[in-house]
Amino acid sequence: LLEESGGGLVQTGGSLRLSCAASGFTFRFYNMAWFRQAPGKEREFVAAIESSGDTTYDVDSVKGRFTISRDNPKNTVYLQMNSLKPEDTAVYYCGAAPIIRNIRAKNEYRYWGQGTQVTVSS
Repeated sequence: LLEESGGGLVQTGGSLRLSCAASGFTFRFYNMAWFRQAPGKEREFVAAIESSGDTTYDVDSVKGRFTISRDNPKNTVYLQMNSLKPEDTAVYYCGAAPIIRNIRAKNEYRYWGQGTQVTVSS
């Protein structure tokens, strides 16, 4: 239902653009988010965008560097990542939630992708 792509190996200061293609549900009604999970750590919230695309949220550690966006006709959500740092290294997952009370809480999300690896070398 969700398929991430765009991960890879990049040097510190580089950029990547992640994509998450959705199918099997009415994408335009779903809030979408990106989470990440580093080895030995919990999956953590990175950024989210409401169904209309009007409101976005992100975590302090990525402010000014990462931008979430969506294209509802294409059923796709994106994460543009600039000025990447080694601490951004993780598997990045996209999640989808139809109705949400806490957009930063991973247990609110109904669907998840398989993840895409992002590795930032120092």
